[in-house]
Amino acid sequence: MIRILFVLLFFSPFCLIAQSLPVGTPALEDAYRRAQLLGQIDSSISFVSKPFYPVQSLGVRNAFDPDSSLAASRNNSGGILRFAKGLGKFQVLPINWQQQINTHHPEGINDGAMIPSKGYQTLFSAGVFASYGPLSIQLQPEAVYAANKTYDGFPTEFSDKRWADYYNIVLNKIDLPEQFGPDSYKKVFWGQSSVRINFGALSAGVSSENLWWGPGMRNSLLMSNNAPGFKHLTFNTRKPVKTFIGSFEGQIIAGKLDGSGFNPPSSERTYLGTNIYKPKSESWRYLNGMVLSYQPKWVPGLFLGLTRSFQVYREDMGNGFTDYFPLLSAFEKKNTGEVLEDSKKRDQLASVFMRWVWPEAHGEIYFEYGRNDHSYDLRDVFLEPEHSRAYILGLRKLFPLTLAKDHSVMVNLEMTQLELTNTSQTRPVELWYAHYQVRHGYTHKGQVLGAGIGPGSNLQSLQVSYVNQLNSLGFTIERYVHNNDFHYGAVKDLRSHWVDLKAGLQGTWNLGNFMLNARTDLVRSFNYQHQYDPIPSNPPAYWDPGKTVFNFSGAAGFIYRF
Repeated sequence: MIRILFVLLFFSPFCLIAQSLPVGTPALEDAYRRAQLLGQIDSSISFVSKPFYPVQSLGVRNAFDPDSSLAASRNNSGGILRFAKGLGKFQVLPINWQQQINTHHPEGINDGAMIPSKGYQTLFSAGVFASYGPLSIQLQPEAVYAANKTYDGFPTEFSDKRWADYYNIVLNKIDLPEQFGPDSYKKVFWGQSSVRINFGALSAGVSSENLWWGPGMRNSLLMSNNAPGFKHLTFNTRKPVKTFIGSFEGQIIAGKLDGSGFNPPSSERTYLGTNIYKPKSESWRYLNGMVLSYQPKWVPGLFLGLTRSFQVYREDMGNGFTDYFPLLSAFEKKNTGEVLEDSKKRDQLASVFMRWVWPEAHGEIYFEYGRNDHSYDLRDVFLEPEHSRAYILGLRKLFPLTLAKDHSVMVNLEMTQLELTNTSQTRPVELWYAHYQVRHGYTHKGQVLGAGIGPGSNLQSLQVSYVNQLNSLGFTIERYVHNNDFHYGAVKDLRSHWVDLKAGLQGTWNLGNFMLNARTDLVRSFNYQHQYDPIPSNPPAYWDPGKTVFNFSGAAGFIYRF
């Protein structure tokens, strides 16, 4: 029996190299999802638990060569070296060099290890992948440099009362520094690295890779590549696990989250004789999270799933089984004990989601609905389902062009709503990603792990693109409302919502070994930093327009595939 298991383990599942496609890889990641809408790849793949494993899911030779064009140019080797009679495999991973610039203030989300920064910023990544039998090692560090120029942040001329509100509502409950120190920012991270033991559809190991959970394209409620990847133990699927009732995909992690190490702005201020800044714990945070997706056998293209995460300061964490795996605790406070749960000083987020793919129509719809607070019981769910909720709604449609093979027009619509509802007026609730006990909030290294727009914010996005396999060219229009929860809690002037309107162009180009990507965005910020500065008319009127600021945000980069 042991010999049979040895043969199965070392020979059967590992005839293919098993590297992951990092979350946010320009052009390549989205090309796979578009191909599914065109009916070119398996419709049972969810794309809701990433990184994505194209080799296991689709049987391609090289995850970075979806159309096999590179393999054809090098006698079908795919840039993969084999050793130990084919049991071992080695691959040089693509070089990834990305650059971006902001002229007035930080702009941009889902850029991984990059930081919110004014001025020039760059990220460089390269690495290698090797496997032998069930063992795989992916070493892909990332180096970041940002000029990190000083910019106009939360206005110093605001009153001490306004600053105290800013701290009490936001900054004392989350680690979101306005600026990452006074000097240029230089960091090297482990990046998209991992060491795994793989068997068939399953994989377990240690990783620092970015994760993305849920069906959203622009945002995700619980896990995205908005922050740097964090160290975590993982047990996950690499392709759908098929059963008699349908297929399953998912991931369970146990990770370590760190703070930014930077104080918020003007932390020395006082109000009514009390310092407005409450220093945060220096302890790291333990994170236990999961995503699970189910594709019913009887409804092709439909994916139903849930995500859940708990975080707690290590100094506040117990040593029992449920302290390490709080995912196994009840969803309702009635069953956990409301007082007992609150005494554990941990923060929970959870969501349910749906993605429905229609290859015949070349489209998909999706949503994610989340809560940042337990319901007391099922009755509470029915009475106030909107309490502490956030949601993402989206659709995507491809219109193939009959006169040009493999050419399409793609339309994406997505809406993210994190702003609290009216229940916040009658029962306690925290802003999304903020917490009164875990006061670093749902962050890592000073950036939100979920939707990059941040607490209390909303985003509506429209993208239209002309696409041809790995090439694309299009435009994006977005409306970004900054932290309406702070606005309604402290500002309360209906003329002073901070709203960004953005229009931009973006494109990707396949030039053989080189994959180029670029975007340009012009952002018009109304009432920047919640500051209404009217331009008086003659005679002055209540609705006199306020001053606006403009920011140019640009990015460009390339991937070199060996």
